[in-house]
Amino acid sequence: MSTASPRPDRPEQALPSAPTRILVVDDNHDSADSLSALLGLLGYEACAIYDGFEALERVESFRPDVVVLDIGMPRMNGYELARRLRTRPALQGILIVAVTGYGQARDRLLSFEAGINYHVVKPLNTEVLLKLIETHVARSS
Repeated sequence: MSTASPRPDRPEQALPSAPTRILVVDDNHDSADSLSALLGLLGYEACAIYDGFEALERVESFRPDVVVLDIGMPRMNGYELARRLRTRPALQGILIVAVTGYGQARDRLLSFEAGINYHVVKPLNTEVLLKLIETHVARSS
């Protein structure tokens, strides 16, 4: 005869969901690395990339949920990167946020035309960026 008492009922615990993957693309290495590190500390899976062409190569394996990109990059600017990302069927549902020094009305229009969801002018208010990401994640769930 066992003297062990029965285990109390525990509510089913949900399996942890996969972290949101965020690709940070900026030719300024310090900016990309800092933002990527901050996002990592907040529980996101973040990856810093410094070039639009490199980003296009990396999206296939990384499969980001969110891309945060700079507009004014050499070789391929953020507008062109966003346009190319939007042509990939596997990436149709991603959130693309431009974090840029370009703040004129024309710049915002070009962002919209390129398929960028939000155009945030530097200096970055991280609370605004985090709210955009959280809202996107909640809608995608």
